[in-house]
Amino acid sequence: MCTTAILGRRLNRDIINLGFSGSGKMEPEVASLISELDPEIYFIDCLPNLEAGEVALRVEPFIRILREAHPKTPIVLAEGITYDDGFLVKTRSLRGTDSRKALRIAYENLLNNGFRNLYYQIAEGELGSDGEGTVDGTHPTDLGFMRQSDAYELILRSILQKLQ
Repeated sequence: MCTTAILGRRLNRDIINLGFSGSGKMEPEVASLISELDPEIYFIDCLPNLEAGEVALRVEPFIRILREAHPKTPIVLAEGITYDDGFLVKTRSLRGTDSRKALRIAYENLLNNGFRNLYYQIAEGELGSDGEGTVDGTHPTDLGFMRQSDAYELILRSILQKLQ
């Protein structure tokens, strides 16, 4: 089972997974479309699909569109995964590090501009550190999905408790 299926069962909530399979690029048109939904929480995990430059250009406008439509809905920005093979392939390690830096800057810019109900999910350790969390250094195994669910569940439960 994938992370969203696991979390849906654990949290007893309907979860809409808009898994764009490598095409989640945070385009403004997509933000406009998903802002038509009325979720309890938006959980945005697009970093694996974006280079640092794209993150710097797209994250803030994307979140602004969501926030305009849903002023109080919590939004989580997730760093994605840490590439298991990053210690072997420097370019993969740098891609992840650079994209995360850009995401963190966008997140802090949004907070500094008055955005609230905005959360940040770090990736470090989310799939484990034993090399068993992915099939290819990127895509989770069943164990990886379980571990990712464990990490995401913590932040989601915390947010859901505040909404009660």
